Amino acid sequence: MTRLRSSTFALLPSRYALRRTSRATADKSSFGEARSAASRILRVFTTAAAVIIGGSSTVFACPMCFGAEETSMIDGTRLGVLVLLAITFAVQGGFVGFFIYLRKRAKRIADIELDAEWSELQSSPRTS
Repeated sequence: MTRLRSSTFALLPSRYALRRTSRATADKSSFGEARSAASRILRVFTTAAAVIIGGSSTVFACPMCFGAEETSMIDGTRLGVLVLLAITFAVQGGFVGFFIYLRKRAKRIADIELDAEWSELQSSPRTS
């Protein structure tokens, strides 16, 4: 049984070796993370520069709209955009109207409570 234990411990690295390798991997991993972040930023800027330099207005336009005459498809697209904008503004207007209603209602209730408190103070006899 002693022989098994000694061979088991012989396969394990020493404490010093473990500490040394953990420090080395920590230094390498932090350096690798910084290098990978820098390469990502460089890649993003390179891609953006290529799109700006190489792209022209024809790249950003769809094939139907670019150079097409006034057709029913373009008219339908414009109408669709206008309908979507109208729905968006109607919903936003509903929210604004609801909050204005809540504000007026809160003000009206506060005025009623103030009037009730004032009349209660006016009707109470003075004890001084």
